[in-house]
Order: sequence, then structure tokens, then C-alpha cells
Amino acid sequence: MIASFTRGYTFSASHRLHTDLLSPEANRAAFGKCNNPHGHGHNYRVFVTVSGPISPQTGMVINMATLDAVVREHILSRFDHRNLNLDPGRESVPMVPPELIAGVAEVPLLP
Repeated sequence: MIASFTRGYTFSASHRLHTDLLSPEANRAAFGKCNNPHGHGHNYRVFVTVSGPISPQTGMVINMATLDAVVREHILSRFDHRNLNLDPGRESVPMVPPELIAGVAEVPLLP
């Protein structure tokens, strides 16, 4: 039998919406207070879904402690209390929308 479950995690991070393609005035007009030179913060909620066969020995798809450790290593340690504009994985992204986090979190975390 295949089962799926979803577990939520929360973290806080800051960022600034700004592009060098616009003048300072156009950036302020387009992004408002989100263009603050010092950035601004958000609380984010990430939901991780795990699917797989239920182990006949444990009755689980994955041990929750294992899942927590994987999420902590691959997501929380990278984004929690960080400035997302400084994230090394965003070189190809001109700004830091929530989609950056979603793109990272969408990759398989476990085999």
C-alpha cells in the first residue's frame, strides 16, 4: 500500500524586491515598501509531502525524525533567518519571489 502525508514547517526570512532594469523611482513605484533598501521580512510556511510504501516493520512511510532532519538540512538551514537576496542558488533569478523557495523545495529530498 502506498500512503502520502504532508508535514508543515515554518521559517522567517528577509528579502528586497528590486531590479537593476528599473530606475530607483520605477523600482519604488513597482514594488512599494518591498523595495526598502534594508529589505523586509516574512514568515514562510513550507509543506513537505512524502509518499511511499508503508513499512510492514514500522507502519510508517518514513520516520518523522528522519524527515525533520532532511528538511532542516535542505530547507530550513538554507532559508531560516537569512536574506534571500544573498542565497547562492538564486543567481539566475533577478529577484527573490516565493517561487525561489518553492523551486528548491520541489526537488526530491529523499531517494
